[in-house]
Amino acid sequence: MLDKIDRKLLDLLQKDCSLSLQELAEAVNLTTTPCWKRLKRLEDEGVIVGRVALLDSEKLGVGLTAFVLIKTQQHSSSWYSHFVDVVAQMPEILGFWRMAGEYDYLMRVQVADMKRYDDFYKRLVNSVSGLSDVTSSFAMEQIKYTTALPLVETRPGN
Repeated sequence: MLDKIDRKLLDLLQKDCSLSLQELAEAVNLTTTPCWKRLKRLEDEGVIVGRVALLDSEKLGVGLTAFVLIKTQQHSSSWYSHFVDVVAQMPEILGFWRMAGEYDYLMRVQVADMKRYDDFYKRLVNSVSGLSDVTSSFAMEQIKYTTALPLVETRPGN
């Protein structure tokens, strides 16, 4: 069970994982040793699963974001395992979800340009049989993007 201090630590870390132990401890009114023990426990429990740097896709030349919706009539476990294996080998796929509703799967794909997207698309459909509909939408503008989960309680009027 997470208490308010755990949630505050996690909120701080997910917004800036470069904060020092001292800075984190001060922000939650702890000394460094109990703060470190909390962080260690959160890692051991799998609440903290990694620490990463967030990169600017435009500056790195992979600024085209595509959202790919997929329908299939294939639902066997062997087909699914193959599909998951193919997806795991495609670094352009940043997110992959099995969906409820009209479409079976959703992918978030990041590539340099339309040519690279077409190359990606051809590799995908040639690697996985049984994809009955692959529909792509392209982001024109990123209005909001965050990796931070909503951990700190918010109440109306606060």
